[in-house]
Amino acid sequence: MNPDWRNRYELAVTAAKEAGRLALRYFDSDLVVEWKKDQSPVTLADREAEDLLRKRLLGAFPNDGFLGEERGDTPGTSGFRWIIDPIDGTRNYVRGIPLWATLIGLEYRDEQIVGVADLPALGQTFRAIRGEGAYRDDRQIHVSQVKELSKAVMFYSSLSWFIKAGRQKVFLELVKRVQRQRGFGDFYGFLLVAQGSGELMMEHGVHIWDVAAIKPIVEEAGGQFSDWDGQPTIHRPDVLASNGILHNEILRILANSRPESQTDS
Repeated sequence: MNPDWRNRYELAVTAAKEAGRLALRYFDSDLVVEWKKDQSPVTLADREAEDLLRKRLLGAFPNDGFLGEERGDTPGTSGFRWIIDPIDGTRNYVRGIPLWATLIGLEYRDEQIVGVADLPALGQTFRAIRGEGAYRDDRQIHVSQVKELSKAVMFYSSLSWFIKAGRQKVFLELVKRVQRQRGFGDFYGFLLVAQGSGELMMEHGVHIWDVAAIKPIVEEAGGQFSDWDGQPTIHRPDVLASNGILHNEILRILANSRPESQTDS
């Protein structure tokens, strides 16, 4: 393994756990919640955790780029870029729901090579580096081998995102075709796919910092990650993660459904 990759990977795991512990100290307390322009919440814990990550990661690798949800983008010169969400699932976090995570993604020349998701309230850390598989703590994880959509479990964040995108009909079509659906949103549905607990996670409305850490974990677990057109990108708001076996079938269903505003015109 390239030592430049390895050293950053090991630091990412350590730093994610440290930032997660910091955020956990504030969890389920009387935190002041502020609302950003997009009406998403932010707290002191978000900002302190991101500042800690910036200090740890750029302190060790000062020529790397750094993009954080709360503090913005700092360009680098090394070819590496850290992409951070200090608390993914802040809405859960501020309501005392333990499904939130510190996410660290690492790119090298625009390829996502490392992903770490630390879940402090659950005591779990998911991690992956290209070529070495995906792990939950010290246990290697794999996607499921379910081959039929009718036997699949589908995860999603919120129906409201599909309504905003005008794609509620295709969402309901998938609901009819799968065995079960569960609303495990944000990072968690993706990780459940990676560990084989379900077959697909559909999401709309994501940002790059929501999924930069997720893509390597899903793919190293043997799954597939793409936008709804099948492109393996993290730069679109529409994303699909699956066990890989069912990916093309789901994409065909998506391709046969146009947004509601167009269908109804």
